[in-house]
Amino acid sequence: MRATGIVRRIDDLGRVVVPKEIRKTLRIREGDPLEIFTAKDGEVILKKYSPIGELTEFSQEYAETLGETTGYGVVVTDLDSVISVSKLPKKEYKEKSISDELEHLIENREVKYAKDNKILPFHKDDSMEYSSQIIMPIVSTSGDCIGSISLVTKESETLSENDERILKIAANFLGKQVQ
Repeated sequence: MRATGIVRRIDDLGRVVVPKEIRKTLRIREGDPLEIFTAKDGEVILKKYSPIGELTEFSQEYAETLGETTGYGVVVTDLDSVISVSKLPKKEYKEKSISDELEHLIENREVKYAKDNKILPFHKDDSMEYSSQIIMPIVSTSGDCIGSISLVTKESETLSENDERILKIAANFLGKQVQ
């Protein structure tokens, strides 16, 4: 944890303002849920809440199963970062902030099928060494968009409509796991 040097007072309703610079850096927007933690030494910690983040272990197992079954790389994200990876180097993807392009795609609930030079980067430093990808938004049962799941291949083989159907099943299944 690092100090920002910013001090805020609590108002008469118990509210405190999170400075704009911090909200921008952490991608916190109006209406975003924040989880509140306390520590024994009096610290109060606010953390951006991710419903699918609670399923990290489950989504990792699901991604690994999907990757083994299809033979393709699998990437699962919440609204901020990559939370699960299979058949791709975890160090290059896991816990990295998602790219602005991917964030926009998720917000608009778009399905993206791309190949060759139209590949969408998963994060800002993504080297995009794959030849084909499908990105599917994950929508919870309450109708909130909570992340995305993707298939990627480095082979010259392109992903098919069957692969898109498999990914849609995966996105629907993960969306139903979030309460």
